[in-house]
Amino acid sequence: MPTNTSSSCPLTTSYHSHDHHGIVKKPNILLLMTDQQRWDAMSCSGDWVRTPHMDRIAAEGVRFTNCVANSPVCIPTRLSLATGLYPHNTGVWNNCNHQMAVDQSTWMQAVRAAGYRTSLFGKTHLHPHAGDLRQREDLMASYGLDDVDEIGGPRASARVLSHMTARWEKKGKWEAYRADFSERFANRPHVVRASTLGLEDYADTYVGERGQQYLQAYDRPEPWCCWISFGGPHEPWDAPEPYASLYSAESMPPAVAAPADSVAGGQGSARPTGGLDDRLRQRRQLSAEEVAHMRANYAGNITLIDDAIGRILSTVEERGEWEDTIVVFASDHGEMNGDYGLIYKSNFLNGAVRVPLLVRAPGATASAPGGAVCPAPVEWMDIGPTLVELAGGEIDYETFGRSLVPVLENPEATHRHEAISELDGEVMLLNQEWKIALNRDGQAYLLFDVKEDPQEVDNLAGQPQVRQAETGLRLRVLERLMQSQLQRNGRGGRSP
Repeated sequence: MPTNTSSSCPLTTSYHSHDHHGIVKKPNILLLMTDQQRWDAMSCSGDWVRTPHMDRIAAEGVRFTNCVANSPVCIPTRLSLATGLYPHNTGVWNNCNHQMAVDQSTWMQAVRAAGYRTSLFGKTHLHPHAGDLRQREDLMASYGLDDVDEIGGPRASARVLSHMTARWEKKGKWEAYRADFSERFANRPHVVRASTLGLEDYADTYVGERGQQYLQAYDRPEPWCCWISFGGPHEPWDAPEPYASLYSAESMPPAVAAPADSVAGGQGSARPTGGLDDRLRQRRQLSAEEVAHMRANYAGNITLIDDAIGRILSTVEERGEWEDTIVVFASDHGEMNGDYGLIYKSNFLNGAVRVPLLVRAPGATASAPGGAVCPAPVEWMDIGPTLVELAGGEIDYETFGRSLVPVLENPEATHRHEAISELDGEVMLLNQEWKIALNRDGQAYLLFDVKEDPQEVDNLAGQPQVRQAETGLRLRVLERLMQSQLQRNGRGGRSP
């Protein structure tokens, strides 16, 4: 059955204020998103990058410590966020040339239907990064977004037209940007080098400024829902100065080393193999020094974004709307940054699949000094139903996302017993005791005891001492897939 969110839900009424005429005033909504930010890349969740403004959101709301991206790559996970459907529902299992259907139901449409003016500044990746993004405003409107200034990701911006790249071209900076990208990926893609654009024209600066300017000028009767979607800290490692030099390589935490037997294969192997094994066999040799420099530059990019977020939050305060604004901060997936000797994402290890999620709804957690923490598993697609419910809207289409509003009221509540992520026909399940990943044949090739082995260095898949737990988890993964497919096919089934 479809999941419905009703505007009459008592949990949401406390977030609606009244104007001087006593008329109910809906809260504004600010959705802040990054691309490829690890779960531990905030000072409130790790100790190696300074993010005072992200920390402020956490301190005034709830920090979800086990938020799982529905896929550890851009397109399928962003599609899941927009639609509330899993990759096995959409058939989009990896990055590909995919465009979300014009008539696809989304949370953005539901928020707009609740009386909001919706806007987007930055990256969506809900359609191919090709051609001229400025010509797709009608498509964005069909998705539920009224005011749009869309950009491509860092790689796509070397070839895709947008308001941002048109500005680069006018300033004579686009060719140098293209040349820099071409050289990086033709030689050492993990090279650390400041962007040719400089801070003023850097993509994350542009996105933050455009969102801030929109809010400064906003003068409409509707409450606003502003989605500001940064393209960083997605690789390459090209933070501009002064952020490129903000952190020393020596201050960065060491990478998690892959155990010697991390790659299975050959006769007598204790476990099946999967996508991670393929990536480990093909990995580049990275020195500890290279990893440290990558991490320092990555940290600099995150602090750059955090400073931009600080200016946006100040704008909301200057408008006198801070107490009437819901703020959500999240990232679409992580970045390995040298863990296991890997860069980028595309696997089910913590660095790639576990992401930041902060939700600040005024009045919800005022009694929790320093912010509340929810350790229960959540899925990043839960953001959409949460925003719809807080907006007083209703979801009248099928979604597997679940509103986090009950957890905002009681952060100790168990939102989900487990969360899943999918890639290339493989499925991962995380609960508060175990993480398991099944390959395309439905065989378990990763199994971690998340309490005893939080750094995921002891793969227990195929080991006789955990056979019972592995079998139960494997069956639960298959049950989750079957339940959602039965529900999609209109044959009932318990909601996963």
